[in-house]
Amino acid sequence: MIEDDTLNNTREAYDAAAALYTELFSDVLRDSPLDRAILGVFAEAVRASGDGQVADLGCGPGHITAHLAELGLAAFGVDASPVMIETARQAHPRLRFDVGTMAALDIPDGELGGVLSRWSIIHTPPREVPAILAEFRRVLAPGGHLLIGFSAGEDASHPTQVFDHKVAPAYRWWPDHLAGLLRTAGLAEVARTVREPEPTDQRQFKEVHLLARKSE
Repeated sequence: MIEDDTLNNTREAYDAAAALYTELFSDVLRDSPLDRAILGVFAEAVRASGDGQVADLGCGPGHITAHLAELGLAAFGVDASPVMIETARQAHPRLRFDVGTMAALDIPDGELGGVLSRWSIIHTPPREVPAILAEFRRVLAPGGHLLIGFSAGEDASHPTQVFDHKVAPAYRWWPDHLAGLLRTAGLAEVARTVREPEPTDQRQFKEVHLLARKSE
């Protein structure tokens, strides 16, 4: 389980930053065709593997959850920040948003066709991430897909690197190392994308998405 102090501090930080975060990121997909394409591939993969509900874990103000719904998925959001969840509910009243943690999801085994985790593991202490990935696998149906996004490290000899996140302490991951943890958890990598940072980006590091599939 994620240490209580880390989780509480992160929750409180996002509660306090919810209004600013929403202002900065609610329209982020509008100017990011690559992210829209990646989410589109994820949506197609979920449908091809039998459809099913999709959980957007670390959903923040709900903008990505809403985009998944627009793509035809039965998407709902989960976030540890009550303020973020209330913001999401107000912005997208027709969708479901729940307060919860990735380490202990209130979702039955094998319930989901897809799990989306975009920059939601970055505040998790690295030693706790394998348990999070195991929880992702638990809630996925056989053949279900996970799309996980994170900031990439630049040194294979240091698989995780702390960086100065604007809201709470965070970690970058060497992509091959995280892909290895996915394999260990029973989630086989299907594809990955690497996006170089641009001067106008809110994030200053390479952005990686790994698409993985739960073994049958």
